[in-house]
Amino acid sequence: MVSRWLITGGCGFIGTSLISRILIDQPAAHIRVLDNLSVGNRDDLAEVCSFEEVSENAVSDKSGVFLLVGDIRNAEQCLRATTSVDCIVHLAANTGVGPSVEDPRADMEANVIGVFNMLEGARINAVKCFIFASSGAPAGIVEPPIHEELAPHPVSPYGASKLAGEGYCSCYYQTFGINTVSLRFGNVYGPRSKHKSSVIAKFILRALNDEVCEIYGDGAQTRDFIYIDDLISAVVKASKFEKGGEIFQIASGTEMTLNELIKILKLVFHDKTGRKMKVINGEKRLGDVMRNFADTSKAKNILGWEPLIPIDEGLANTIVSLSEY
Repeated sequence: MVSRWLITGGCGFIGTSLISRILIDQPAAHIRVLDNLSVGNRDDLAEVCSFEEVSENAVSDKSGVFLLVGDIRNAEQCLRATTSVDCIVHLAANTGVGPSVEDPRADMEANVIGVFNMLEGARINAVKCFIFASSGAPAGIVEPPIHEELAPHPVSPYGASKLAGEGYCSCYYQTFGINTVSLRFGNVYGPRSKHKSSVIAKFILRALNDEVCEIYGDGAQTRDFIYIDDLISAVVKASKFEKGGEIFQIASGTEMTLNELIKILKLVFHDKTGRKMKVINGEKRLGDVMRNFADTSKAKNILGWEPLIPIDEGLANTIVSLSEY
């Protein structure tokens, strides 16, 4: 069992949710967080645990949560952060299609150089378990459902950078024997997502502020939405996987148009708040694909994982949580 964890981007939405789960399962775990605080921050981490902020030269392996403020683009910081851990969960990244289109170089530096630095740290410090947070974006324009054997055709710089990360994970398993697992996350949503810019969190936060929600295009584009607790269960199962070089689709396995999502979200939002959402259609966004949903049978068959939370229940939990901020 993993008892010493390093979580990059651990102050963010997925990171804090993972830390909360680990501490429930393993109260005596050592959890090291490497984060540059560009999105999540100390207050976000404090919502789920008490922690000690330490320098990269003062890490230990005692029980508790330890925050190292650093950047995955810094090779020396990554090397020091990866000492004496059992498993690295690499969540830190430039996220989203939009930012990658606006600044492809920044996307590459965070998502390609960042994962390379972390894998090098794992290699040099003999860390055997490495979990990489990927995305459905590497697949790009393919006929869904997306599965792991489809040839990738990324549309956006974000998809290309995540594909590069998957490639490095594969070669670090094949060449250096690190048990890498790439998890292609669907569109994740849930409590603690207040910093996310993806559609569910953004629309809920805008609606709570009585602002208009804008759909890019006609709303016919499809996505695969997965609740945070289901995604965290997949990460935990991946940490127990004793092989490497594998990619798994981690999503609900359900194709849903944005129009269908908004219809459900409007109903749940009104039920929880007594208020109505205001939604308009805008211009289509560059780099977006029209259809995207996953075949999750490989994760079910090999990891023993499958999603459990229905969309209406997940949306209700998310609205209640975000309304508290």
